[in-house]
Amino acid sequence: MVGVVNAIWEALQMAFFMFWEVLWPLALGFLVSAVVQSLVSREAVVRALGTDDLRGVSLATVLGAASSSCSYAAVAVARGLFRKGSTFTNAILFEFASTNLVFELGLVLLVLLGWQFLTAELAGGLLMIAILAVTFKYTLRSRMVEEARAQAEKGLRGRMEGHGEMDMSVTGGSFLRRLFSARGFTAVSHVFYSDIASIAQDLVLGFLIAGALAAWVPNSFWQTLFVSSDPTVAAVWGPMIGPVIAMLTFVCSVGNIPLAVVLWNGGISFGGVISFIFADLLIIPILNIYRKYYGGRTSLYLLVISYGAMVLAGLVIGALFQVLGLVPTHHVIEAFQTRPSWNYTTFLDLAGLGLALILGWRFVRTGGLEMLKAMETGPTGGHAMSHHDHHAEQHHH
Repeated sequence: MVGVVNAIWEALQMAFFMFWEVLWPLALGFLVSAVVQSLVSREAVVRALGTDDLRGVSLATVLGAASSSCSYAAVAVARGLFRKGSTFTNAILFEFASTNLVFELGLVLLVLLGWQFLTAELAGGLLMIAILAVTFKYTLRSRMVEEARAQAEKGLRGRMEGHGEMDMSVTGGSFLRRLFSARGFTAVSHVFYSDIASIAQDLVLGFLIAGALAAWVPNSFWQTLFVSSDPTVAAVWGPMIGPVIAMLTFVCSVGNIPLAVVLWNGGISFGGVISFIFADLLIIPILNIYRKYYGGRTSLYLLVISYGAMVLAGLVIGALFQVLGLVPTHHVIEAFQTRPSWNYTTFLDLAGLGLALILGWRFVRTGGLEMLKAMETGPTGGHAMSHHDHHAEQHHH
């Protein structure tokens, strides 16, 4: 009994130490993402994504990177864009960018794994989007898009629907004036907390699973699984097995990074870590949502195409970084063992918590809790809110 309690305590402790390392990058990432989302209107986004040319693809990537990082919300937003007039390709690319190129993910990667992984994640993310764009261009049949559209129009519910429907952007006036207005402050606080609410479950799961794996699974198991003894085989095998592990862990977006640390400690290849991080859009619950949104055939097509693009991106980036001598040597990452102490991490974490409190106060004072309920239940809340804003605006002028 004592052994069990100790084992659980050790896993929880490792999960917490890791969380403490990345608390401030998370807060900062969510803040930047909230500011962008509060000031860029989604109507403008749809207009930009109506054509499958280089401009459309580039905009889908940039706008995706600027949106929130919850995989479920990204999938819901993508369907919303598709229904409003974005092309299918651009909607899917937007979704990939918004789970793989977002700010908070990059910061957490940088803090936990180092700049080489961040660089590889960005280069690999762009490469994967390019691979997908080309593949869609040559394999996506218009008949399948029509089937997907017919299914999407049925509006079956996935997860985070309300979050996908909400457009809380503040328009009118210059960028800085909007940012520092009272409405800007409210909008930022609302987006900040709705993003956190949408990803909280995955973050908690990610840290808990990572803590448990780090505490309980011996490294010899990982080394056998990843064939670490043979670097050449490992370099090819890593990117192939990475996404499969991701599919089975059910954790999306930023929640994946603590797990990536465990796999890297266990000896997976560099490219394997990269393709593992990309695979948060292949987790089983999301494949199921694809089936509801676009139909069975399209969801299978997306599974095959995405898996191929992830493996290929992982292989290419792994090989490229190897050639350039940028692959860090395998060393045990300290994040699981480092106890919180009075260092810069703790000061930044306290600043992050302070920021979260100020935004939280504003959020609660301006009806945020009701909005969260609406976000969970469905898309009506978002519309009601924008009407309300609209009246306030007319009144204001």
